[in-house]
Amino acid sequence: MARKGLLLILSSPSGAGKSTLTRMLMGWDPTMRFSVSATTRAPRPGETDGREYFFRSRAEFEAMVDQGQMLEHAEVFGNFYGTPRGPVEENMRAGCDTVFDIDWQGGQQIRNSALGRDVVSVFVLPPSIAELDRRLRSRGQDSDEVIAGRMAKSRDEISHWAEYDYVLVNEDLDTTFARLKTILESERLRRDRQPGLADFVRGLNREFEAR
Repeated sequence: MARKGLLLILSSPSGAGKSTLTRMLMGWDPTMRFSVSATTRAPRPGETDGREYFFRSRAEFEAMVDQGQMLEHAEVFGNFYGTPRGPVEENMRAGCDTVFDIDWQGGQQIRNSALGRDVVSVFVLPPSIAELDRRLRSRGQDSDEVIAGRMAKSRDEISHWAEYDYVLVNEDLDTTFARLKTILESERLRRDRQPGLADFVRGLNREFEAR
């Protein structure tokens, strides 16, 4: 039976594993769609409109907000970023789930939007702060100053864990991924996400009446 697509929000402090888990989900189920954000910043070399971001002027972005076309948005370092509503609704109608790799503020806005009833939110915690620090340093991409900033922000991110439907402690990536798949598979089977179920049951009743 056809089902309505859901909105899967993954949040975590930097280094806890949400981006890796997102990539694993997309590889596990090719029907899943990753939410592409809109932004007012200029494209960087190699970036394509509609792939990395939907690149919009500030006036276009503000018009989208005013017209209710954004599920969530925020201003970061002088540029707007946000989630266009149209592509998400198209995915839902097609029965495809949309994955959001966003922070707690964006997740909160989407949960409070008109599509909030179709949201499943998962927060990913590190097994310890020492391990979180180790993972950030093991990337070899950031300076000590940047890592210190990420660690400071992590405390605020973690304080919002109780706002989520599910919380996973990412001690072992494979175990965490298996649990994430279980959450997704269970949520897909919820009665209110199977719009054809009522017609199916009516068909069963007609079979009873025809006996």
